[in-house]
Amino acid sequence: MALSLLTASMLLSFQLHAYDKYDIKKAYPGGEKVTHQGGDYQSQWYANPGEKPNASVAHIWENVWKKIGTSTDPDTDPTPGPDPDTDPDTDPDTDPTPGPSDYPQYQSGKHYKMGEIVSNKGKDYQCQVANWCSGEPSAYAPGDGWAWESAWSLHGLAPEPGMELTQKALNEREDALTNTSQLVAVKKAIRTLSNEKVEQIKPGAANNPSNVKRVEELVTAEKWNTFFPHRDPAYTYENFLKAVGKFPVLCADSENGQDADGICKKTLATMFAHFVQETGEHANQSDVAQWQQGLHWVREMGLNETSYDKYTGATCDPTTWQGKAWPCAKDKQGNALSYFGRGAKQLSYNFNYGAFSQAMFGDVNVLLKEPHRVADTWLNLASAIFFYVQPQPPKPSMQAVMDGSWQPNAADKANGLVPGFGVTTQIINGGVECGGSVEVQQSQNRIQYYKEFAKQFGVPVPDSEVLGCKGMKQFSEASSAAMPLFWVKDDSYVAENKGGKSYACKLVNWQENDFSALTKGDYTRCVKASFPDVVIKN
Repeated sequence: MALSLLTASMLLSFQLHAYDKYDIKKAYPGGEKVTHQGGDYQSQWYANPGEKPNASVAHIWENVWKKIGTSTDPDTDPTPGPDPDTDPDTDPDTDPTPGPSDYPQYQSGKHYKMGEIVSNKGKDYQCQVANWCSGEPSAYAPGDGWAWESAWSLHGLAPEPGMELTQKALNEREDALTNTSQLVAVKKAIRTLSNEKVEQIKPGAANNPSNVKRVEELVTAEKWNTFFPHRDPAYTYENFLKAVGKFPVLCADSENGQDADGICKKTLATMFAHFVQETGEHANQSDVAQWQQGLHWVREMGLNETSYDKYTGATCDPTTWQGKAWPCAKDKQGNALSYFGRGAKQLSYNFNYGAFSQAMFGDVNVLLKEPHRVADTWLNLASAIFFYVQPQPPKPSMQAVMDGSWQPNAADKANGLVPGFGVTTQIINGGVECGGSVEVQQSQNRIQYYKEFAKQFGVPVPDSEVLGCKGMKQFSEASSAAMPLFWVKDDSYVAENKGGKSYACKLVNWQENDFSALTKGDYTRCVKASFPDVVIKN
């Protein structure tokens, strides 16, 4: 009997990894599991044909596919182990009998989600890091394991006062850790104009910012109408100028003798080409050319403000850190608001709405509660410019590519990542359009639109410029634009501190929260979240 049980266990173990091979021509609903290039993947939501599994994407919510394991070779026979114990002893410490609270008793071996609350040995604990909460009990059992504070926090009880820190010391530490040449340059590139001043921008106004005046000379109201005659009425010329003004780096005056007008022309040709591909009418029978059909859609095709509960999947789950960092909202009637594509970039998902809202208003909740503003106001174009100037390490910003501040290193060059229009397509949608043996249609469209706009602006397109992205691999952590950008708890042991805790955070190149080196004050937020017992004095 024991042999039969073992055989069944072995078969089950094998079947867990025996998924169908990924088919590039097939669409997959959420939850489907496939094998691709030696890895096992599960679709997090609907996957269109051609959206290939890709383990190198930096943030799991950027990719429709989540890696769930490594494919098992069916020709390999697993080595039999000992007969399973059919009458295991019960560990009294993991008895699921409820403790003296309203929460269930902690159980070793159970999978816990971030935010779950359990009871253990008379106290309640809330899970902070799911993988660790579900980890080895000797290390992570709440209140008992030697590293439990890395996974759990006390719930319902104020922690005993820990180390005292001054706000000044925290600010100085943040400044010291973010004072690298790379981060200083990025922070300068993404600085914004106040919304009060943005609202004052009008076509032809004498007090318009210098970058807006440069754009007005290159794109008049008449040219705007010529370039985008079939645009949605929400994409007004004034909204375009306000969106430009919000980001002083766009079409800015040169500080190092570069041709500011030339860079601006190339920037506009690049942005407009991507506008057409992302929001174009794409009508073969039309009174205007394809390159003039951009900005036709301000909302994702087929959806409107009464299309509730769209794009509200796993990242809206309030038990996940994404759901906590960028909380999805409901309207007054209790309908779940949708975060479908809006604006010239077709901004989608709560984490992008929240990040954009933070950049525009200093508050993630503004656009999470009023996502329609990304369609109805100058934010419809500002959202696209935001992603144009914002780096996404290890990817540089498109602005850095166009103004020459990004220069590829040996790793980039080996992956075919070199300055030119093609690498901007890799930045925008490389997981779908780039890396294959042929130039896919979407990329071909972008190239054609870029050439047309370049002609309109008098931008030379040399034969040596790489316009497409076939064969171009994705950016990696070895890329020149890679940088640690996110704060996480520093688990270093510091003997002189209370409990040996560091009471500090460190920068890493992966993301497990919303604490960013680009947002002033996030270092303090990280320390508070990581060490609830810290005492901060002004």
